[in-house]
Amino acid sequence: MESIVELRNVTKHYRDFQLRNISLDIPKGSIMGLVGPNGAGKTTLIKCIMNLTLPTSGSIKIFGKGYKQYEKDIKKKIGFVYDNPGFYQDQTVKNMKNIIAPFYPSWNEQEFQSYRNLFELPANKQLQKLSRGMKMKFSLAVALSHNAEFILLDEPTSGLDPLFRRELLEILDGIIDREKTILFSTHITSELDQIADFITYINQGEIIFSDAKDEILNTYAVIKGPKQSLSSELREHLIGNRKTNYGFKALTNKADEFKNIQDSQIMVESATLEDIVFYYGKRGVEHGSID
Repeated sequence: MESIVELRNVTKHYRDFQLRNISLDIPKGSIMGLVGPNGAGKTTLIKCIMNLTLPTSGSIKIFGKGYKQYEKDIKKKIGFVYDNPGFYQDQTVKNMKNIIAPFYPSWNEQEFQSYRNLFELPANKQLQKLSRGMKMKFSLAVALSHNAEFILLDEPTSGLDPLFRRELLEILDGIIDREKTILFSTHITSELDQIADFITYINQGEIIFSDAKDEILNTYAVIKGPKQSLSSELREHLIGNRKTNYGFKALTNKADEFKNIQDSQIMVESATLEDIVFYYGKRGVEHGSID
């Protein structure tokens, strides 16, 4: 399977944070969801992928090429949508588009106007007078209008209403048919449930897992049971154990083993992405004492 993005043993050291030995492949024509708690390293990882910060060590290839020799060629084929784009805030939507378009030889004016109308962007309004959500829509319209092959979305639905979030997911799902590749960083895991092919979960600067979404959902399960069923052997297979009125509730990455457990009081339920992210975030912390 051809990869658009290839990271090998990428590290980035800051005074109070480290991105550690990140190896990641994003297959061509896929949607990769990137999830993790605040401060986990998502933004640092994205900056490394975009060459906005240099890794301390390791290698990064985009379209099979390194930034050192091919940065201009690489970035022509990337659409980047993030929370704080560096647009001139005193410019109108129309003027800012006219400034940006010449940088992209493959700019498609008809496509931009189509997205501008879809997103109801006022051509003659200054960017500084747009809402946060409307600015994000402008960023997305730009990213989708220069035939980008790799689209990187950093919290693209932040500040947007539910209707537009739904429209955005439908747009992203549709453009995959054109063999585009997407990295979608978000804290709204339900969005990834709908459209992602792969999920990468990062926490404390390390990738905890990165796999096909369906494989992840088949691997994990939520386990419930009375406290008397919580043996020391059982605890070894649980993640983010927490106390409930019933007894205990936790995550496991050994769903198949638990489905065959010989204890009628233990219930095994399918885990959602939200469950997985929540329990990994609580890993090592037991909420309430289960003696």
